[in-house]
Amino acid sequence: QVELVESGGGLVQAGGSLRLSCVASGGTFGNYRMGWFRQAPGKEREFVAAISTNEFITAYEDSVKGRFTISRAVAKNTVYLQMNYLKPEDTAVYYCAADPASWNAPASRSRAVYDYWGQGTQVTVSS
Repeated sequence: QVELVESGGGLVQAGGSLRLSCVASGGTFGNYRMGWFRQAPGKEREFVAAISTNEFITAYEDSVKGRFTISRAVAKNTVYLQMNYLKPEDTAVYYCAADPASWNAPASRSRAVYDYWGQGTQVTVSS
């Protein structure tokens, strides 16, 4: 059983920054590909960022490019999402996701490839 626990969400004014963390347990973290997704009220869960296990290749949704950065600390079993220049439209519950079986796969934008999900952390950006 892979467990993912997100933290770091909160209330921030537009233009501010937050750093989300996701700690994984129950497997070999270095073999996981990881992703961040978000879901706003009344909206479908959408891709935000992802990182591969090979060569640390990253992928981003277009609206967050240049503002968000995904990274991983293998020794700490943790993936991060640094969010800068936040906008009200970034308001959502943010979820981390893991694909333990795809150690050699690239970063993926698809919800379907991720087998495990955290409980989410709320990010609220005020105007």
